[in-house]
Amino acid sequence: MAAGRSTVLLLPGQGSQHLGMAAGLFGAEPVFTAAMEEVFTALGTEGDRLRGDWLAERPAVELDHVTRSQPLLFAVDHALGRLVLSWGVRPRAVLGHSIGELAGAVLAGVFTLSDAVALMRDRIRLLGDGPPGGMLAVAASPREVEPFLGGDVVIGAYNAPRQTVLAGPDPALEKTGEELLAADFTCRRVPSLSPFHSPVLAPAVAGSTELIAALPVRPPRITLHSCYTTLPLRPEEAVDPGYWAAQPVAPVRFWPALDALLADGDAVLVETGPGQGLSQLARRHPAVRSGRSVVVPLLPARPGPPERDRVSVAAAREALVGPGAAPESGR
Repeated sequence: MAAGRSTVLLLPGQGSQHLGMAAGLFGAEPVFTAAMEEVFTALGTEGDRLRGDWLAERPAVELDHVTRSQPLLFAVDHALGRLVLSWGVRPRAVLGHSIGELAGAVLAGVFTLSDAVALMRDRIRLLGDGPPGGMLAVAASPREVEPFLGGDVVIGAYNAPRQTVLAGPDPALEKTGEELLAADFTCRRVPSLSPFHSPVLAPAVAGSTELIAALPVRPPRITLHSCYTTLPLRPEEAVDPGYWAAQPVAPVRFWPALDALLADGDAVLVETGPGQGLSQLARRHPAVRSGRSVVVPLLPARPGPPERDRVSVAAAREALVGPGAAPESGR
């Protein structure tokens, strides 16, 4: 499958979380398990509560809350990325969606894991004081939804030619959704209790630049392709505290970023995160539809029993490195 193609890791973000995501690998895949435990340990006592809610059938705090969705998505994306690297896969680039880019930045060597966790903890603390709201996926182009914007509702993400995500506070976002439905657009709420990638969050995260500036940020060892600039991050951008501070507020432009990435060469696109949301988007790209590039998700498209996670990862491993390849153990 990989002949003539380089590997690119796709790391999903807010909205891809679900109960029990990747939990079937915990204890079964040593590299994944160790990487998850590193995140929980870095979070201290909150890490114990986070692990408990991740593995619980009925978590004490719902997983769509910012204190659960963001750290768990970060942890799962990072741990799955570490698992793929342990197979000997050497990606030419990493493309992370929203919080997925922070996990990708650790894999690329921009942040240490402990520093990224410190950044994330600070971000969650600040966002906890932000306005309530959410995100709305619309089967339409950005141009089609523009007439419906207003009341602090903005385009938060451009994921595909006819998949645009709106973000904003409630009740303005709810009102916009009703207007779009009345105009015969298909809409659905993205699992989020915060209006990520909306300017209304700017005041809440304004203080994060100072913390990031104190971290020893480094240029990436693996190309970090930005969902914000849509291009590979230059060394000076990767170490710019302002870039990372703006992440929760700036719109995500996944499709233009993917388009630019695939223009540089055919790729095996490996989704290292829960679900197959980015895989479904990538399959719409002409390079994938033509067969020049291919998509390999690590996990099942929908939640299921734990053994489905293990079967799915085994199939992805075989697709990437061949049958009978022995994975590395430990870190």
